[in-house]
Amino acid sequence: MKSWLVPVEKLQPGDRIAMYALLNNHFQGVTWEGFQADLQQKNWVLLLREEITNTLKGFSTMMLRQTNFAGERISVVYSGDTIVDPSAWSSTTLPRTWIAAVNYLRQYYGNNKLYWLLICSGFRTYRFLPTFWQEFYPRYNVATPPDVTNLIAHLATEYYGDSYQAATGIVRFPNPQILRESLIEIPTGRQTNPHIKFFTEKNPGYSLGDELVCLTEIRYENLTHAGQRMWQSESLLEFFQDRGVGVLSAE
Repeated sequence: MKSWLVPVEKLQPGDRIAMYALLNNHFQGVTWEGFQADLQQKNWVLLLREEITNTLKGFSTMMLRQTNFAGERISVVYSGDTIVDPSAWSSTTLPRTWIAAVNYLRQYYGNNKLYWLLICSGFRTYRFLPTFWQEFYPRYNVATPPDVTNLIAHLATEYYGDSYQAATGIVRFPNPQILRESLIEIPTGRQTNPHIKFFTEKNPGYSLGDELVCLTEIRYENLTHAGQRMWQSESLLEFFQDRGVGVLSAE
């Protein structure tokens, strides 16, 4: 697997078509208009391709921007559409390059604290958090502190508007994208995993496309050992630098 970090404005038409086809294969309720509209709200895309055939196997869109909260200027990564074809699930390319890409891009957003606001309608996406991050919210074994609850509500309301329900911590889109049955089903034996059990209890409408809003601070000390290995991946950082990736101005 190989990966490319691309500004949205530099995506080729063929990239957009392949991304839409991949998303449509794995989600119900996907429309070309909705896909394009969501993409225009992002400024970066990670593309994952098969090494030999160059076939698109996955992608993740993101918006990096700055905002104010409680008198402080902060930077935020908002995750958008993310999908990896099941044939590439054994690869760590997506988390490895995502963490390395954010590490690379954060230099352009000053010394502000950097947060990741992630919305999850599938347990596999939620599992990304405990695998690579030590402190994140909400989670099963620690109550979300009031200041974090306020920050989540502020960021989610600012970005998702009326689709965000503060009382439940859920984003419910008017026309949700719903994982197809083969992907949304929790494998036998995994229902008792405490993180997965918490996710399904906290987001009972996940099978209908409801999105649980989650937050973590992106900093080296907050990564698990697995995350730290990816953060320190010098070859990936050099890859981004050598490619001379263009950077869109921070909002």
